Amino acid sequence: MNQTVWHNLNLCAQGDPRDTIEHAAIAVENGTIVWMGAAAALPAAFAPWPREDLQGAWVTPGLVDCHTHLVYGGQRADEFAQRLAGVSYEEIARNGGGIVSTVRATRAASEASLFAQSAARLEPLLAEGVTAVEIKSGYGLELDAERKMLRVARQLGERYPVTVRTTFLGAHALPPEYAGRADAYIDEVCERMLPALADEGLVDAVDVFCERIGFSLAQSERVFEAAARRNLPVKMHAEQLSNSGGAALAARYGALSSDHLEFLDEAGVAAMKEAGSVAVLLPGAYYFIRETQLPPLELLRRYEVPIAISTDSNPGTSPATSLLLMMNMATTLFRMTVPEVLQGVTQHAARAFGDAARHGTLAVNRPADFAVWQVQSLAELAYWIGRPLCTRVVRGGKTVFDRPLTA
Repeated sequence: MNQTVWHNLNLCAQGDPRDTIEHAAIAVENGTIVWMGAAAALPAAFAPWPREDLQGAWVTPGLVDCHTHLVYGGQRADEFAQRLAGVSYEEIARNGGGIVSTVRATRAASEASLFAQSAARLEPLLAEGVTAVEIKSGYGLELDAERKMLRVARQLGERYPVTVRTTFLGAHALPPEYAGRADAYIDEVCERMLPALADEGLVDAVDVFCERIGFSLAQSERVFEAAARRNLPVKMHAEQLSNSGGAALAARYGALSSDHLEFLDEAGVAAMKEAGSVAVLLPGAYYFIRETQLPPLELLRRYEVPIAISTDSNPGTSPATSLLLMMNMATTLFRMTVPEVLQGVTQHAARAFGDAARHGTLAVNRPADFAVWQVQSLAELAYWIGRPLCTRVVRGGKTVFDRPLTA
């Protein structure tokens, strides 16, 4: 039996800094929490167990990065320079840059090279307490390359101490070989690519980029119908650059989440509330493309739509590998509160991730997956910029990342 009492800690089990236990303890047996609460109330049965002293640190659930594009080839720093010079994201995309330039690099990369590049982006997330990460495909845009991306995503979850859920985003952009034939490409996505990849066990969810430079509502719905035939949950990149009604469409299909949402209107918010969809806000992309249209925070709050925060880690619009930085950006750019952003990377992110039964909160009979923080206040997680705060990551009761405590 593997038994440990983690003690001398302050506990934020739900990811809500308004609901905490100071001077707490957690009893873990064979990777599962069997008791937690005030240390003074620790049952006598646990007294003989080995102990781990966390020296007054704060403990939260392991963080969840619920929207990433971690697996891709190359980078797009030159396009960043173009945007700084005044070229719009849409213009870059129409001129063969944007997503399509990453498609070329991803198709050309070997599986081993793609893994190495992606692992270098995953490791900083793990060092910040992330224990679960969603990884989308969508830079292959043909069957073999999409398969390669999803295989690499699965390998990351096998070789690193993190839960990886894969999302098929074949409908991310129109590949060059289908120029002017978007409906034909959607045929390929729905009738060949998705069935093959789902049958190979490579797909946990399905996403689509519904936008004027992406795919129409009708085309997006065809993708959702194909996902429904495979009993796969759906997500949507929606209302990032315009209000197309994508979030409402996704809600009709019970989407786990709709993401970006800068141009979301009240009808879309109401539809998301009714469907139980999570609003995933991506402050890194908002910041990086210098957007000025804020997501409708007050509407989301009024309708009590759960809000998640994620890195959107990708080469073109959010080359971010810090979820803590996204928390800071969500507070400063979107005016979100500390409780909102901390729940946005724990319990609400776990819902958008599609595995709230394991991730996002700590409770008896749930896995002992948690992050240990050398802070005096949980507000510091959204306050510091660039300072290493995570001193330990525990997954299934075992330490998988350890940074020595500093004075």
